[in-house]
Amino acid sequence: MLTVASESAEGTQTRRFQKQRVQELIAELLEAVGEDPNRDGLQATPFRVAEMLEELLAGTNQSSETFLGSMFPAGHEEMVLLRDISFFSLCEHHLLPFFGDVHVAYIPNELGHIAGLSGIARLVDGVAKRLQVQERFTTEIANAIQETMKPKGVLVVVEAEHLCMSMRGSKKVGSRAMTSAVRGAFKNDGVTRAEALELIAKGRDAAH
Repeated sequence: MLTVASESAEGTQTRRFQKQRVQELIAELLEAVGEDPNRDGLQATPFRVAEMLEELLAGTNQSSETFLGSMFPAGHEEMVLLRDISFFSLCEHHLLPFFGDVHVAYIPNELGHIAGLSGIARLVDGVAKRLQVQERFTTEIANAIQETMKPKGVLVVVEAEHLCMSMRGSKKVGSRAMTSAVRGAFKNDGVTRAEALELIAKGRDAAH
């Protein structure tokens, strides 16, 4: 069950994903756009959409830091880079998907603690499963790594295509937005930052 904590005048409230209510609203939406929700092809659509939204928004009720999992003492203090982590998310402005790749670089702290590679991938997936904008998505990934791992530095780069731009509006198919979030050594040391960005760019060039 998807739950969402929010602040109100009465204090913290918890909102839950109301699957039955979502189904009812989707049926109403189909009617509002001139369709018949009772025709053969649409009878199960409200249920399917509710199931889909519950899955696509499953990260809404979870703290970003929980996705990373355990840290491992590896005695490694050099850069770690995980590139081309694919993701799908829903834009909160039009409720249309945006999707692409996330690149994450970090420098372990003095203890040499590293995260499991699958933990970083889970973090990206979990943060993506919320109503998002790309800028906040990028920042939330960087903040979770910084707060959980306490590394010397974090750099996150996100490249994404937005269907709200590809299939409507300006209709620029294939255009990608790029955002970054930089913390610690990557922010303070231009050479270190340039090294990470060069490694990301090399991977992109090799893929093409």
